[in-house]
Amino acid sequence: MSLQGMSDSARSSAQMRLPLWGNLALSDPAFLLLVPLALGVLFWGARRLGVARVPTLPSSLPRSPLQRWLWIPTALKAIALTLAVLAMARPLRGDVRTSDESEGVDIALLLDRSSSMEARATPRAPRRFDIAREVLSNFATRRMTDIEGAADNVALFGFSGYCDLLVPFTLDAGAFRGVMEDLDTNKERDLGGTGVGVAIARAVETFKELESDARIIVLLTDGENNIDTISPRVAGLMAQELGIKVYTIFVGPTVARYPGGLIQRVQTSELEQVAEDTGARFFHAEDATQLDEVYKEIEGLERRPREEERHADSYDLYPRLLLPALLLYVLAGLCSFTWARRLP
Repeated sequence: MSLQGMSDSARSSAQMRLPLWGNLALSDPAFLLLVPLALGVLFWGARRLGVARVPTLPSSLPRSPLQRWLWIPTALKAIALTLAVLAMARPLRGDVRTSDESEGVDIALLLDRSSSMEARATPRAPRRFDIAREVLSNFATRRMTDIEGAADNVALFGFSGYCDLLVPFTLDAGAFRGVMEDLDTNKERDLGGTGVGVAIARAVETFKELESDARIIVLLTDGENNIDTISPRVAGLMAQELGIKVYTIFVGPTVARYPGGLIQRVQTSELEQVAEDTGARFFHAEDATQLDEVYKEIEGLERRPREEERHADSYDLYPRLLLPALLLYVLAGLCSFTWARRLP
């Protein structure tokens, strides 16, 4: 056989595995074929030796107590040889460790707190702000406590004529809900308005302090931008440069009817443009059911599944077999040279 053939044969033998039970296996199970051969030679030699040394022993004589235990040295040697062969078969214990390496999504929720969010669909219906607050709170809780994927860091910004960071990025769903429960629309008339561009720009600046691979903004409003400090389009381009998606949601009717038959249409083109520029989407919802569906759709679009890394290690167990085998063989030898010694 060539050297290459011998090398391939040795490699294939070394890679052979025989699963046993649990996480145990044998790396070289071919050595198990030596067990019956070794035991056969051992018992054949012991029997031949015994017959050769006492050829004329009358079978009618009673056996002494020591003679009844003469099999012990041979049995000890048999166990020792079996353990030694098992050690040659190289038993292994495999340990598999699993670790989660996935990071979540950093989500900035922007909620319109302007006075127009006080509107109600009917006199007894909840305020538009109350509907939005409940849907946002449920969305944030699901994302921060996600057990199927990686939990997300969520921050809350409230805006009207200006923008406030109400909840810094956190995984604490309880603290987030606590802030949301006490949150209300802006009552300061001199700071009123709807600063969509200001809110997006403030969230983008906050994102610059974070190092994360996935960052999104979800903005909810019921009106048009009327603060000229920075336009939504410019703020959206700032987000685009950092790879931040900006999902925009218009909540409420796009047609407002006033007493006297006056009809005013709300323009959503700026919101649509911001979403398109950043690779996100624009949504329109008129009631609580539609708004909840919008946030669930965003949740499905921006989900990062948890990634598992599996590490497999194998540990040789043959030293645990060789030492008992050696001790048993030495014990068998001591027995053969002391109380189990056979005279020629």
